[in-house]
Amino acid sequence: MSSASPIGRAIAAHWPLWAVCALFLLAGALAFDDYGLSGDAPEQRAVGNAALDYLAGDGERAFERVPIPADRYYGASFEAPLALLERLPGLESSRDVYLGRHILTHLLFLAGGVFCYLLVLRMFGSRALALLATVLFLLHPRIYAHSFFNSKDVPFLAAFMIALYLVHRAFRRDTLGAFLLCGAGVGLLVNLRIMGVILFAAVLALRALDLSFAGNADERRRVLLTGGAFALAAILALYALSPILWTDPPGRFAEMVRVLRSYPLQALSLFQGELLYGPDGPPFDYAPVWIGITTPPATLLLALFGAASLAWRGLRRPRDVLRNGPLRFGFLLLALPLATMLAVVVLRNNIYDDWRHLFFLYAPLLLLAVLGLPFLRGRWMRAGAYALAGAAIAVTVVSMVRIHPYQNSYFNLAADRTTPERPGSRYGLDYWEQSVLGALAAIVEEHPSGPLFADVSLDSALLLPPGERERFIVTRDFRSGEPNFLEFPDPGVCPLAPASPSAVVHAAHVYAATLHCVVDPVAWFGDVRREALAREPLVRSVYDVWRDGRLLTYVRDGCPPEDVAGGSGPRLFLHVIPRDPDDLPRWRRKRWLGSDNLDLALRGGAARIDGNCVAVVVLPDYPIAGIRTGQLTDDGIVWEVRFTPDGQVVVPRAADEPYARSRYDLWLDGRMLSYVRDGCTDEDAAPWFFLHVFPVDEGDLPGDRREYGFDNLDFTLKSRGARYGERCAAVVTLPDYPIATVRTGQYDETGTLWTVDFTLPVWE
Repeated sequence: MSSASPIGRAIAAHWPLWAVCALFLLAGALAFDDYGLSGDAPEQRAVGNAALDYLAGDGERAFERVPIPADRYYGASFEAPLALLERLPGLESSRDVYLGRHILTHLLFLAGGVFCYLLVLRMFGSRALALLATVLFLLHPRIYAHSFFNSKDVPFLAAFMIALYLVHRAFRRDTLGAFLLCGAGVGLLVNLRIMGVILFAAVLALRALDLSFAGNADERRRVLLTGGAFALAAILALYALSPILWTDPPGRFAEMVRVLRSYPLQALSLFQGELLYGPDGPPFDYAPVWIGITTPPATLLLALFGAASLAWRGLRRPRDVLRNGPLRFGFLLLALPLATMLAVVVLRNNIYDDWRHLFFLYAPLLLLAVLGLPFLRGRWMRAGAYALAGAAIAVTVVSMVRIHPYQNSYFNLAADRTTPERPGSRYGLDYWEQSVLGALAAIVEEHPSGPLFADVSLDSALLLPPGERERFIVTRDFRSGEPNFLEFPDPGVCPLAPASPSAVVHAAHVYAATLHCVVDPVAWFGDVRREALAREPLVRSVYDVWRDGRLLTYVRDGCPPEDVAGGSGPRLFLHVIPRDPDDLPRWRRKRWLGSDNLDLALRGGAARIDGNCVAVVVLPDYPIAGIRTGQLTDDGIVWEVRFTPDGQVVVPRAADEPYARSRYDLWLDGRMLSYVRDGCTDEDAAPWFFLHVFPVDEGDLPGDRREYGFDNLDFTLKSRGARYGERCAAVVTLPDYPIATVRTGQYDETGTLWTVDFTLPVWE
């Protein structure tokens, strides 16, 4: 007995846990390369490399190389080790680097499962219950898939479970060392995601409760000492793990909170059949519904039972809810998801792509699911509960195997599944483009030799074996401006080129299905160009424009190389103004854009044929009032033209007298407000325009505007207008609620240059 090492004794005592871990390690080893590359992977990789370059002496320039500025505040504590490992000898190809990231992210997820076991074992002393909790934690289908390709949300979930273990351990031991370790864990958690401050605040609140119940001065000093040590350890750990904070800790932390409280991405979410615009904030039922339709039902039922049993015991012993002990920790687990979901709605956090920003809430939900089981009375009742849980685990495993590797698109029976495609028409499916890797592999199998032209995201092509990924050449995205989780209307054909040589590939599982086309772009663009040149163009400009039904074709003869420059080179902008604003997608209407923005980049949206540039775009299928198109660079608009669907060129100036006169004269045509100035100089065009709309009823304002009493629609000439020779013109769509007055003008850093107020007729 004495010859056995502590490690050996631990393995022998907890061999079911290690058996489960070995089983999941084997499954992960067999499956890690089946998952595609997420669109966030290159940006997250840049975060880790920026942290390492900063430590190597590059200074602030290192963080400037992060493509998305907000991402520099994401957790370097996980991304930096990943970046360090990829610099090891032998990891040279992108495929090896990204598959290595898959493996390490999954290993951290499994570590979260181990700490789930340890926490439940500490709470109840039952190895069977701890093992059940671990299996339920690891077998959430969506989170399991994300554990390979999502290095943002899954590491935060795993760290949250570890931090909960450290919190429970600290309050149970109530020693200085335990709270120091707990503080370090919570500091790491905040480094990964600013949302970790919710646990930091919870620990301090619990210490404050302990202080109020302290019986004497010595006990109060001990509570203050351990609470202060926790806070100091958390702050120091956050600082040490966040190089971005080192130069200006208070200022950078405030910026981190501001940026990451509502991530600055104008994302869309398909929720209950309606497209939601992320920056508007989610509806109150967004998170509960997503959790309810994507979590295995048995886990949800057990969590509800655990919450009910917890509430019953709290009613019977209310003072125990406030005192340090098992009941108070249970109420902490209940409060965390409720408070978080309430805060998300109240603060209008920008969350999208199902509930993956809130995956960390699965840790307290899972612990609630096992919390009620020890209090079941009778051996048969407990046996029945364990049998039900075992059956549910078996059903979940079968579902995960059946839809592999698209578990990120899992729905339970609570989702609308009247037809196999039904969930996909009501909820977002494949935001992370996991179906792309399967589609590319199928394309390679169908076309074993020669170059391949694809309209899909080629990020996942980096995971194809060498020799295969080099065959792919990106053309353009043939989608008609619809979000990537909506299916094309006619399965089996490419939307724009049904007659062209093509092969259409479905991903393996219907819930993750996204149609992808392989086309010969030169032949197809050549056909379009020949058909276009057989007729007179609709509009002549730098690019001549033809229209054939919903197909708008741009052709420029003698197209210079600058027009197809990569990076920040020119792009075509295309703004389609509908006859009826209600025809616009919901997120456009809510932002008062007044038009559909169908911009396309020439570097991927056109072909050069015999020295000419040809670009094609599909117009929306609603009645169109006007089209504004042209070319834009970082220096401004190169050329622009506005025309009606029948080809009549429009200059945004009405024939009648202006509605209001000032430095810029203003015309009003329905809801379209036009600014025009003759003899416009660079100094006139550079300053910002302010446009403040005061409604008849302030209740018509968006929620975030009501405290100001007006809609702020400020803009620049670059964003809403153009220069026509010596004339400057801009057009803005006003909101469709009754308007009392409008205040507009121009300002720069010196102050207001001009202003004018006017009233509008009250629209019905």
